[in-house]
Amino acid sequence: MSPRLAHIVRHPIKAVGHEELTEAALIPGAALPFDRVWAVAHAGAKFGPDLADWAAKMNFLRGVSGPELMAIAAQSDPATRRVALSHPRAGRLSVAPDAAEDAARLLAWLAPLWPEGRLPPAFVACPGRALTDVPEPYVSLLNLASNRLLSERMGQDLSIHRWRGNLWLDGLDPFAEFDLIAREIAIGAARLRIETRITRCKATTVNPATGAADADTLGTLRAHWGHEDFGVYARVLDGGTIRLGDTVTL
Repeated sequence: MSPRLAHIVRHPIKAVGHEELTEAALIPGAALPFDRVWAVAHAGAKFGPDLADWAAKMNFLRGVSGPELMAIAAQSDPATRRVALSHPRAGRLSVAPDAAEDAARLLAWLAPLWPEGRLPPAFVACPGRALTDVPEPYVSLLNLASNRLLSERMGQDLSIHRWRGNLWLDGLDPFAEFDLIAREIAIGAARLRIETRITRCKATTVNPATGAADADTLGTLRAHWGHEDFGVYARVLDGGTIRLGDTVTL
């Protein structure tokens, strides 16, 4: 059976909520549309109130430092630029983050979920740039078979949302995504080139259903495969709409 596209996931606010989609319109040389449009800067951020360009992930709230953030789910509407968030402890919130009053409401909602227990200082966006973990406008591509095998080795089911990925493929051999580096693939009407592996952090040890660290993902990857890599980054070469169930051509 040919590989197929099994999940499309985006994160409108960096580290603050994931949502699954049925389709997405990929754009050449761009990240997944409406993914990481906004981010929340912490007190130690190395930039001022306005973000003029991409900034490194250590400037922002992240699951590695605030595990409870991993349990946030999101639903967004790009047309209105609104995001609805939910968390098992914090409840629900619907905001338009570009509006100052809504940004302030969101920061107040997030404050109890951040370890310092104090209000983060700024809610930022970088027009025309996705605030992903790397400066290149990549889409992340992951393999369900790799997640299944890692789950088996750990003796527990691992949610795909631990990995904060964009596109999940089914029908590949475990970790076969690493063999695709420097190759091109087609998904639906889109064409992508696989660029590099993704090295992971401790945020992946956190259960996105509970916000609690409960799985030594990094230790298991090191013990069985000698690295901490999971998934790959891809660059969109030809744009087009992709849909769940689309065949993936290698």
